[in-house]
Amino acid sequence: MKFAVIGGTGLIGSQVVRDLNAAGHEAVPHALSTGVDVISGRGLDEAVAGADVVVNLTNSPTFDEASPAFFRTSMDNLLAAARKGGVRHVVILSIVGADQVPELDYYRAKVLQEDILAAGPIPYSIVRATQFMEFMDAVLTWTADDGTVRLPATPIQPIAAKDVAAAVAEVAAGPPLNGIRNIGGPEVFPLDELGRITLAHKGDPRTVVTDPTAGMFAAVKGDVLTDRNARLAPTRYADWLS
Repeated sequence: MKFAVIGGTGLIGSQVVRDLNAAGHEAVPHALSTGVDVISGRGLDEAVAGADVVVNLTNSPTFDEASPAFFRTSMDNLLAAARKGGVRHVVILSIVGADQVPELDYYRAKVLQEDILAAGPIPYSIVRATQFMEFMDAVLTWTADDGTVRLPATPIQPIAAKDVAAAVAEVAAGPPLNGIRNIGGPEVFPLDELGRITLAHKGDPRTVVTDPTAGMFAAVKGDVLTDRNARLAPTRYADWLS
């Protein structure tokens, strides 16, 4: 099969391309750096022409109120190009629990992206993943100062990017789900505990202070960002750290 992977040079996209090609398919990465712009539409028709499947892994450059406009425009352009090119399956990556956190602009934007895809003219699949292990370093910078890091005790189910990519590649190579598949890491941690584990592994002397008002995840109520019934990935956080 032939795959056009839009956003195919990023953290997940590059690994999806690798996994699909290793499985004997033809997966071609596309991104701004290769001349494809999902906002202006430049290069999109050429990128998806002749592809059996389009995997859209592009992401908004911001997580604020501008993110819905990014996903609306990019999905409208992508679906128009895919329809013109005869694409038979479109896949996107979203977030477990995104529809349960309407307080966050970015999560509302991801739900909008899902809705546009589901209402579109092409069979589709949505892969929802829990929070990436690779994002912990960024999370630790959001509410940090010289001696402390403030984090809420929000339950988090970290998943390794390589496991996300493998799941996306598997779904993309299969029949359209016309629905959602949830994937998650094998363990659930309170975010503050995950911060302590991460800093200890790095030999970072800062103290994690539990603060229910700190950072983006303070808006999350309960355990909506976890799903113990999801398809669980194999990589444990301690193994990923090591």
